[in-house]
Amino acid sequence: MLNRRHIRIKVLQAFYAFFQSNNEDVLKGEKELFHSIEKIYDLYVFILMLFPSLKRQALIQIEEAKRSEYLRQDIDILKTGFIDNQLVDIIEQSKVLQKISKDRKINWEGDVENDLTKKIFKEVYQTDYYKNLLQSESTSFNDDKDALVQLYKKEICNLEKLHHFFDEKSIYWQDDLDHVSSMILKTLKSITEDQELEILPLWKEDEYEFTQNLFRKAVLQKEENDAVLQTYSKNWEKERLATMDSLLMNLAMTEALEFSSIPIKVTLNEYIEISKFYSTPKSNSFINGILDRIFEDYKKDGKLVKRGRGLIN
Repeated sequence: MLNRRHIRIKVLQAFYAFFQSNNEDVLKGEKELFHSIEKIYDLYVFILMLFPSLKRQALIQIEEAKRSEYLRQDIDILKTGFIDNQLVDIIEQSKVLQKISKDRKINWEGDVENDLTKKIFKEVYQTDYYKNLLQSESTSFNDDKDALVQLYKKEICNLEKLHHFFDEKSIYWQDDLDHVSSMILKTLKSITEDQELEILPLWKEDEYEFTQNLFRKAVLQKEENDAVLQTYSKNWEKERLATMDSLLMNLAMTEALEFSSIPIKVTLNEYIEISKFYSTPKSNSFINGILDRIFEDYKKDGKLVKRGRGLIN
């Protein structure tokens, strides 16, 4: 479920928090890192559970409309395109999702959550993508899939009310929503007719170990890496070397030295890209220049041990 880019970002955030708090307990910092990653999975489950909750709001609206001539002036209000959507039904009936949500105590049943679901449904109901879903006369599974994917991609995942709710719900989710939304879309697209919902795993093979080792080794090697950075950035005043720049380069140096299967170019490019979002405007060119020189000297000194053709280039 997690890709390497997002893992590096989560390690960077934990690395930053660890040193900003003057923490000296590596295991405590590591525990906080993995807790933040577990919260990504909670967000994923939370959003999946939103679809059945919106279906319940649609059913409530239809029942209210049956008793109200005024509400029935809306020609779409009694249409059941969303309620009958086959993917929504598969998500709602998933025993696996029900168990995970129960174990993690994730639902939309609280007063705040229920009120938000009502507001979200009212907003979604007015959108063209929802109206198109209601208007569709097709009952094919693929059409249902495409309609729900587009509704989530174009409308639901962009709702400010939803973003605000998740920001308030957990401090960890502010930077995770885009990544989790890509997971939701992948999950929706993977659903097949008459099959159980396939819940994505939190970890891919070996990613837990990569995460743990990158954090631990970066913490343990920080003093040594800082000394190297001071040598290569001696033309810069210490105060001008942004904390985030320093931590980004620390992680990149640790990864280059300790992970023999990751090409140097991949490491360099990844941390340059991350710096565009998590550091100062011109940091990426500065980081690129410093790391490029460090890695070149590492190669000359035989410090980079890479297994596989082309990994050291």
